[in-house]
Amino acid sequence: MTAVRLRLDLAYDGTDFSGWSRQPGLRTVQGELEAALATVLRHADGDPPQLTVAGRTDAGVHATGQVAHIDLSPAQWESLQSPHRSSPRRAAAVHSPEGSLVRRINGIAGVAGDLVVRSARVAPEGFDARFSPVWRRYEYRLADERAERDPRRRTHTLWYPAALDGEAMDAAARSLVGLHDFGAFCKPRPGSTTIRTLLDYAWRRDDAGVLVAEVRADAFCHSMVRALVGAAVAVGLGRLDAERLVAIRDGAARTSDFPVVAAKGLTLEEVGYPAEGELAARAEQTRAKRELTPRPA
Repeated sequence: MTAVRLRLDLAYDGTDFSGWSRQPGLRTVQGELEAALATVLRHADGDPPQLTVAGRTDAGVHATGQVAHIDLSPAQWESLQSPHRSSPRRAAAVHSPEGSLVRRINGIAGVAGDLVVRSARVAPEGFDARFSPVWRRYEYRLADERAERDPRRRTHTLWYPAALDGEAMDAAARSLVGLHDFGAFCKPRPGSTTIRTLLDYAWRRDDAGVLVAEVRADAFCHSMVRALVGAAVAVGLGRLDAERLVAIRDGAARTSDFPVVAAKGLTLEEVGYPAEGELAARAEQTRAKRELTPRPA
């Protein structure tokens, strides 16, 4: 029997996490999950599995549609299929090793209530959580002076102390869509490309008047979404117009014309993958590009 690759679908509130990537002495999503996995699989042969993730979110960023994968040794996979010794009744309610893994991880890593493994399943052949995606979709919530401010959403919505022109923000956002060098909106990383395909960028007001941005791209460089939102805020204040924003984008250089907004309004909503028969080819294509121009964390 060969190793088994599992796809994990995750959700978390990023408020109390120092981002996704494990860091010594800090609470991170990866760190919490890998520690839980090591505990669950401690009696099985093989090194504790490490997570590969679709999008390495920054400190304070949330996720409802994060995707990761792990590779389990045959012994680790077999251990998940063994009945849970402490509770035969509970074991009988779990109909798959994937279900057992989800329940046991959530019982360890999910006790604080801000991290949940929603599902686990055997991944299709060729699946790679990081390299197989064709797009990622984020949402940003911003409550200006015209919006209802719900205290229950305060850690997931940026409260902005001014009235913003949502229609102008939407028009400017749409003007940025396409394949471009987004260096003006990315924190520079040595040897990394800032060329991305921005598939969708639009603003709307929800029923409470909160401004909601939907941003979808093949991939994002570091701080790109929060910089795009900051640029839209400058437009909403009348400090920039769409024509100037396009010129800034085409200049592909960092600028002080707009801020990078706070992380708390940002949520990774969904990761898009191709059909099962195209997963391996997509991963190979993406990996080849990354080897030439490594993707920023």
